[in-house]
Amino acid sequence: MFPYDDVLLATVQATPQSISDVLQTLQTIENTCADMDGLKWFNWLYWQVTQAVEARIVAGGFTDSAWLAELDVQFADLYFSALKSSLSGQPTPDCWQILFNSRGQNAIARIQFALAGINAHINHDLAEAIVATCQLAGATPDHGGPNYNDYTALNSTLDGLVESAKLMLNVRLPGGALPPISHLADTIAAFDVSAARESAWQNAERLFQLRAIPSFASSFIDMLDGFTTVIGKALLVPVP
Repeated sequence: MFPYDDVLLATVQATPQSISDVLQTLQTIENTCADMDGLKWFNWLYWQVTQAVEARIVAGGFTDSAWLAELDVQFADLYFSALKSSLSGQPTPDCWQILFNSRGQNAIARIQFALAGINAHINHDLAEAIVATCQLAGATPDHGGPNYNDYTALNSTLDGLVESAKLMLNVRLPGGALPPISHLADTIAAFDVSAARESAWQNAERLFQLRAIPSFASSFIDMLDGFTTVIGKALLVPVP
């Protein structure tokens, strides 16, 4: 779709092992993508979020900073894996593929691409990342437990970044002004990151219980993909 897609594909080949690896990959994608590529605007927001998460972890104050750092790595790898699968022509979650298919559509605003990516990443990927992190740590995703409290402690930081992005990226893909009245204002206002993260944690608890039955776990992830795809399509409706 874009002349530099081979560069993007090479960039996401390696599995990140640390937040530093994640940031390096995000920065390379940022530097590679043109402004007219909708992927750039989700990646840009995700890059800002990851830098903020790293800063909060380094500052301390969490019960288990190592768990949060591992969650960040597991989470990012799902985005990189989806991009790698799509660019390789391999099966890709529908919630991600609708974003990748729309990357060059000028009638979609930058904020729409950013929120569609956040939607796919949180509503589809985050539960899986939480479960993977808990398994590596020998923990369980207990609602109200120490890991949950660390997880929700990041909400205010993430909410602030997304709210700022709603203002900064509320322009057409080429950068021009949007019409003063459109469906987009209501769509943007309705997107709630904290609520999506709470739902993702609850889904992780269910997925954790299903992990012993792979077919059930796979069906559950497919269900999340379907639900998330519906939201993604609503987020990516072109602006007249």
